[in-house]
Amino acid sequence: MNQFTHYETLSVAGRDMRQNYQTLISCVVPRPIAFVTTLSPTGVVNLAPFSFFNGVSGHPPAVMFAPANDRHGREKDTLANLRQIGEFVVNIVPHAIADAMNETSFTYPRDVSELVVCGFTSLSSTQVRPPRVAESPVQLECRLMQIVDLGSGPLAGHVCIGEVLCFHIAAGFLTPDGAVDPAKLDAIARMGGDWYATTRDRFSMPRPTGPKSSNCGGSAIESSPQVPHRP
Repeated sequence: MNQFTHYETLSVAGRDMRQNYQTLISCVVPRPIAFVTTLSPTGVVNLAPFSFFNGVSGHPPAVMFAPANDRHGREKDTLANLRQIGEFVVNIVPHAIADAMNETSFTYPRDVSELVVCGFTSLSSTQVRPPRVAESPVQLECRLMQIVDLGSGPLAGHVCIGEVLCFHIAAGFLTPDGAVDPAKLDAIARMGGDWYATTRDRFSMPRPTGPKSSNCGGSAIESSPQVPHRP
């Protein structure tokens, strides 16, 4: 296998925090986008995208997303809402709404709903109070399980873990085996800087059915012989 012969080593301790952030988000790619709706105690719907997002458990089904503090160290409205009303909806972002999704990343006042000003349509949820986004073909209603605070100050992250209570899948998007058709979903993903990616180029690799017995990365991997049991 090809090996790289030279690396630049960047010590986190010796760099500006913004530089470390930019390097991190350009290394961990592509990142799925959680388009999250939350509700304030006064009833204002907040809608914001987060690319520190993934599924983290199958039983119970659970997801995580991690809002980061802004450059002044202030917590996002989404996080403030979750601390008070522990419910949220993750709306998956198809390519068709990429521009409108991006508009919601602007810092609006707390009493302004991004869902309204950016032209999205609200759908009532069935098990949580925050609404769903009708323009999203897949929505996950979630109940907050835990918030893990990873520091304080500018760019500090807060891992929000939620149990998925309900899936909403647009008609025709679900395959017979219970998966969402990736071609129909047409989800986008976050790269570094201002870059995004589509999920239109895909390839399939069946899982291995046994250990590999060949040269892999310069070292042979051999299966262990079966040793008969002796009393």
